[in-house]
Amino acid sequence: MKLFIIGAGPAGISAALYAKRANIDTTILYKDSATLNTHHLIDNYYGFLSNNGSQLYEIGLSQARALEIPLISEEVIDIKVFDKIIITTNKNDYEADALIIATGSSRNIPPIRNFKNFEGKGISYCAACDGFFYRNKNLAVLGNSIYAAHEAEYLKNLTDKITIFTNGKEIEVESLKQFNIVEAKIKSFEGDDRINKIVTDKDEYDCEGVFVALGSAGALEFSKKLGLDTLNNKIVVDKNMKTNIEGIYACGDCTEGLAQVSKAVYEGAVAATDVIKYLNAKKRSLNEKK
Repeated sequence: MKLFIIGAGPAGISAALYAKRANIDTTILYKDSATLNTHHLIDNYYGFLSNNGSQLYEIGLSQARALEIPLISEEVIDIKVFDKIIITTNKNDYEADALIIATGSSRNIPPIRNFKNFEGKGISYCAACDGFFYRNKNLAVLGNSIYAAHEAEYLKNLTDKITIFTNGKEIEVESLKQFNIVEAKIKSFEGDDRINKIVTDKDEYDCEGVFVALGSAGALEFSKKLGLDTLNNKIVVDKNMKTNIEGIYACGDCTEGLAQVSKAVYEGAVAATDVIKYLNAKKRSLNEKK
């Protein structure tokens, strides 16, 4: 039984430590850029007189390495649920029996006028989920990195009318250059019941659908892809950090509550404790069927 954890901040590391010590096969997938690294000073966390975020982050990674927990620095770009949970990164596919999302808070909602008005009305976060509904339509992918390239490659099978909008940023991956590129800053999305136009600071573009793939996929993107319940752009969980999909948990800043290290560490421990029960029960059930 394999547990994968996405995120190597306080929530993810805390969950990994608890799971590994219970002899659960545990792997951490992470992109080496945590919110914790941006905090200059932390002096309200038990056991530390004073520390900066980068030091605390490195201590967490060291604790995971001490328990020989694999730390794989790859960018997760897709998650699907079948008999197993399939996690796709920029390099590999992984199979998991349980998943803990500990990616921190979502910051990938751009400050573009009318953005929220068209969510579900032409704006989507998942090419695999919604691409079918946009066959042969004029589409935009909002992003400039490997995540945007992944979404655009999927959509390419459904339409040849794809434009990449970088919203003022430079293209980071060569494979995006096969598509039409607009690097101008987006001012607004326009339309009546559904989006039909993108207005930049230089021009206007007809558009029947926008797929958001800014930066790296985070908690909000994963929740949209998987159909997880959300509230105020946070993943909804119960007291055990369970989401509405069996085997998938969330903890830390991607759930409602204080954006504090102490809260993240606690929720990571709670999530792992329940995952341990879940995987052990699943293992017993499989053994009984043999």
